Amino acid sequence: MRHFTPSPDIAYNHTLHAWWENGFSNDEIKEICKIGEKLPKMVSQVGMNEGTIFKKMRDSTNSWINSEGWIADKLENIARNLNGQFFGLDLWGFAESFQYTVYKYKKNQEAHYTWHMDCGPGNGSPRKLSMVLQLSDPSEYEGGDLELFTGSNPIATKKQKGIIHAFPSYVMHRVTPVTKGVRKTLVVWIAGPRFK
Repeated sequence: MRHFTPSPDIAYNHTLHAWWENGFSNDEIKEICKIGEKLPKMVSQVGMNEGTIFKKMRDSTNSWINSEGWIADKLENIARNLNGQFFGLDLWGFAESFQYTVYKYKKNQEAHYTWHMDCGPGNGSPRKLSMVLQLSDPSEYEGGDLELFTGSNPIATKKQKGIIHAFPSYVMHRVTPVTKGVRKTLVVWIAGPRFK
């Protein structure tokens, strides 16, 4: 596991959703996509330990990017700062590889992921904070909204290339059907000790 240094003690303002704009440059995003496309792709599965293919619930492909190196360095800094400012979670660090996920529209097949939570063990440590880095420009696809259930109604998150949405892993969320084009993201989970 890649361990973090403690999150900075920033003026804490608790929320269930925060974001970080322009965390990665266009060139860095292109490089992440290049890395993700070169790795072996698999049909995305549902359940812990990558258990089941269930396309009514989830229809996408993914590959796994190592949680070391320059991508991890940038994501760690962003995660620590967002956590210190908004979440105040006890975090250890990355316990899993990063998930490069592709939602591609095909005729009569709208890629999506229905309502779910990310919590559960990640290589032995509970997932506590989820982050989604938007790799696609909004002009490249239609639909494919990341929606979070943080109150009485779901909210659609801002679509912007390079934006990182962060939320506790127990928050219900979904990706609405992609009705045109391709949506690419990098999904990251930060682990920590069990909630007490």
